Amino acid sequence: MLLRPFALSLFIVCISASCTLAQLAPSQTDALSKLQASQSVAACSATDASSCAQTAAKLMPLILGDSPMIENLRRLTDEIGGRVSGRPEMAKAVQWGVAGFRAAGVDVHTEKYTLPVAWREGDTKLMIRGNHTLVEHDTDRTMALMTKMDSLRAVSVGWGPAEKQERSATVVDVGYGTEEDFARAGYSIKGAVLLVHSDIGSTWADLFNEYMRPPAIISRAVKDGAAAILWMSARDRLLLYRHTNSLDGDIDKIPQAIVAREDALRLARAVAANPGRVSAMLHMPNETDGPIEQENVVGEIRGYEKPDEVVILGAHLDSWELGTGALDNGCNAALVIEAARAIKATGLLPRRTIRFILFSGEEQGTIGSFAYVKAHAAELDKIRGVIIFDSGSGRVPGYSLGGRLDTEVGLRQILKPLNAWGVTQHTADASFGTDNFDFLLEGVPTFVANNEISNYLANYHAASDTFDKVDQRELKLNTVIAALTAWGIADRDEPIGKRLSRAELDTLVKETGLDEQMKTLGYWEQWQSGARGRKP
Repeated sequence: MLLRPFALSLFIVCISASCTLAQLAPSQTDALSKLQASQSVAACSATDASSCAQTAAKLMPLILGDSPMIENLRRLTDEIGGRVSGRPEMAKAVQWGVAGFRAAGVDVHTEKYTLPVAWREGDTKLMIRGNHTLVEHDTDRTMALMTKMDSLRAVSVGWGPAEKQERSATVVDVGYGTEEDFARAGYSIKGAVLLVHSDIGSTWADLFNEYMRPPAIISRAVKDGAAAILWMSARDRLLLYRHTNSLDGDIDKIPQAIVAREDALRLARAVAANPGRVSAMLHMPNETDGPIEQENVVGEIRGYEKPDEVVILGAHLDSWELGTGALDNGCNAALVIEAARAIKATGLLPRRTIRFILFSGEEQGTIGSFAYVKAHAAELDKIRGVIIFDSGSGRVPGYSLGGRLDTEVGLRQILKPLNAWGVTQHTADASFGTDNFDFLLEGVPTFVANNEISNYLANYHAASDTFDKVDQRELKLNTVIAALTAWGIADRDEPIGKRLSRAELDTLVKETGLDEQMKTLGYWEQWQSGARGRKP
């Protein structure tokens, strides 16, 4: 996941009766029994009260019982590992996805697009030299100036430019990087390495801030001629992780590194104690190549009545590579394949076609899903819904509806068989950050799973994002939710929602604050011109 797409405090609108997140404790009644008890009142649509409870009853034993999903996930994470788009591991992951759909008996193909640049981190080194003055006490006279070199733990920001020559520059602490902080720095920014502070992140809003802050700071740094930026890690215990601040798949404007929090705090203390006399030697021999061809993996169960109308269930297959991409987003890639397997195994056919898509290029700015939208522009009027899972294996209490209220009634009808699980807490926010984004900008109804935080943020993009962090029980429950949602939207009589016009979208992006997000992140001109999203 590039960024958590829901629960941003500025934009959430809770549209359920209560925002309390229901829990399904392991000690509660068996999930299948709860479903069977609620079947008599279940309905998929206002005009067709036939299929969702019966379909859910068929899906649940297939998913909650013995299934290949967990072993499939283990192979993806433990054997293939981290999967950066454009690297050989990503090609292996595509093969994994194709094999998974084929084993499920689902038709599958891949669709190619071009990633502007392939990128790989080199052997990043960050050395700090501090000049410490020793004073002879009896004369209060400076005796000597001693120099010490220390190595700090750091990784390059994704898609950061190479810094292949070992060069030193003065470290300037610019606080949190505001205009006022830059003005207070007290030293020339030109040619300096900037240290930018952070707070420890523990909420979705904190993560949102990690992406919204950098564009303005990078702009100030480039304008003032800085040599590089060091971002203080927002996690403690020396945990390193990788983000990208380039959201178009191109190399960023300035070298940047994320520094282990404890090391960055030590550096800040050294700069404060020795202003103007601490220098950094940053060596980042990152490798780039490209443009390079990449692939999305597309499985399909064709509808029997309206096969040209499509519902998409998707997740991104790529990841960063410090860990093995289990929570972000291997578990949900496995979920999509498992949902396809279970629907196919029921022997039931939906009215509309269901496509199961594993997108690549998500971490570089949703490049793969944007390419899919452009390639399928002629079909957008008949895409009836896009469902995305992209936030780990925490409980799903509902969906983010992309700024729309009109789809909520139909969604509640579909998920009514699972009311006992508390899948009723839907939100009406709209945001960038995962593979629903370009579908949303085209007016297509979107549904993004609102996973609870669980252990997701603690391991987000980090070396600790590994198979053992996945909650296997919750992942299976979430797979039932995903499969039923896809089935219900595909099988109901009437579409769950219309495709919005450009005028309606202009209102939506303003009312949800999505316009300000797009301005901050550099998407606004593309939106205004029609290069991205529904044309004016």
